[in-house]
Amino acid sequence: MSNDRSSRLQTAMVLAAGLGQRMRPITATLPKPLVQVGGRALIDHALDRLADAGVETAIVNVHHLPDLIESHVMRRSTPRIVISDERDRLLETGGGVKRALPLIGANDFLVLNSDSLWVEGARRNLSALRGAWDPERMDMLLLVAAVADSFGYDGRGDFVMDSDGRLNRRGEREIAPFVYAGVAVCKPVLFAETPDGPFSLNLLFDHAIAVGRLYGLRLDGQWLHVGTPDSIAGAEERLAAIVP
Repeated sequence: MSNDRSSRLQTAMVLAAGLGQRMRPITATLPKPLVQVGGRALIDHALDRLADAGVETAIVNVHHLPDLIESHVMRRSTPRIVISDERDRLLETGGGVKRALPLIGANDFLVLNSDSLWVEGARRNLSALRGAWDPERMDMLLLVAAVADSFGYDGRGDFVMDSDGRLNRRGEREIAPFVYAGVAVCKPVLFAETPDGPFSLNLLFDHAIAVGRLYGLRLDGQWLHVGTPDSIAGAEERLAAIVP
């Protein structure tokens, strides 16, 4: 894809408002985005990736223990941080993005889970995702990880992918080779017909699948799913083994 397409993706939404229930008891007093893995908070791993890719602005939403997250991220110089306040109501992933749209603006943008963590392969995954974005063919483009190569994930997978990169859901009793790695590119217009209040980004995934416009890019490297306190040590071992 052309550099013009990727250069328009200068804003990211970082989802940091969740309760982190599976990470309890740690998240009783510390929000999950601030849990440290490899000496850095999870959210800093995500924000560092954005900064390295040249993304200028990150909108960070807050709900659970919001003051802790806000004070932490506002110490950063890059990317520029803007807070989307959800103290009044937890809006889930899709609802959180919809509330932040006035801050995001009219251009296509990235969405990252604040705990999106991976070890890079030969290519830089965010740069590759931005370069692969083609809004003429795609409504959304997801970074997906091979289940077989991922750490800490014991599910049945989320998606199957055809030779053109188009994604479909796995069947109810099937196993799929790819799992959503917590990073996507999407368009503000997709939220026009969505509900007010809480809803999941899965709603948009399904809408895009229905019209054949949900695409995936396979993560180059290893996705680290840090979902519980027990998974932290294993993720740190993999980071230490590969990252100098």
